[in-house]
Amino acid sequence: MRRTMLFLPGNTPNMLVNGDTLGADTIIFDLEDAVSPDEKDAARILVRNALRYQSTDNCETVVRINPTDTAFWKEDLKAVIPLKPDVIMPTKVNGAAMIQEVSAYMAQVEKKAGIEEGTVKILPLIETALGVEKSFEIASADKRVIGIFLGGEDFTADMHCKRTKEGKEIFYARTRLVCAARACGIEAYDTPFTDVEDMEGLRKDTEFAKSLGFAGKAVISPRHVDIVNEVFSPTEEEIAYAHDVMDAIEEGKRQGKGVISLRGKMIDAPIVKRASQVLEMEKAIYGGESYE
Repeated sequence: MRRTMLFLPGNTPNMLVNGDTLGADTIIFDLEDAVSPDEKDAARILVRNALRYQSTDNCETVVRINPTDTAFWKEDLKAVIPLKPDVIMPTKVNGAAMIQEVSAYMAQVEKKAGIEEGTVKILPLIETALGVEKSFEIASADKRVIGIFLGGEDFTADMHCKRTKEGKEIFYARTRLVCAARACGIEAYDTPFTDVEDMEGLRKDTEFAKSLGFAGKAVISPRHVDIVNEVFSPTEEEIAYAHDVMDAIEEGKRQGKGVISLRGKMIDAPIVKRASQVLEMEKAIYGGESYE
């Protein structure tokens, strides 16, 4: 479950230390955009130490590495892979070859560190026009890939258009990524809403992203975590209905019925699937039994 993915600059020790207390499902240690070239080595050490000494039992850990056309990305991987972050986030991903190159080098580092190959997963950051057009190729590039993630700021810069709160300029990219991810059986994650003060705008943008099929959203401020978590969590009404659906299915089985209805509506496979997804979310958030 990655409702919220909070970016933490790799060169800010106080944020790295407190990252797991901020309520996000995932924290992203950023070694790329948030870190100037002359601070890359220091940030890499800080992130490595955070992975080594900080408790992250409450959240998933991701490390955003530098692009493969720089001199930094292999050093990033050599520093952090032995500490077994959950996920590596390659940046400026334009195609399958880039993912395969990163995965192959990760395997080398895992082997040297005595870690089973494939332990650390990959979440590609797609932030160019070429990357969007090749999103299915990227999503299906390697067995490590667990999702794809849209970077709206760099994408709009590449498109030579203005990034707006309304987000019309990224609508195509959003839908393209969600469709590619679903076609590959993985999830898509939405770009951050960058106005830290506009909570109403954040909620509206997050609700729209959810309506498109995104499974979660990145945030750049801890102040955004609660709203995004709320939007991507099932409501009490949705949870209650999902339980009713599964109870109706069980009762139908006991009675030997081939067709089940609930509140005057036939319960078909898509409804059961959605109910199961809601209950899995409930289990992840609140605990409880899982429903098959």
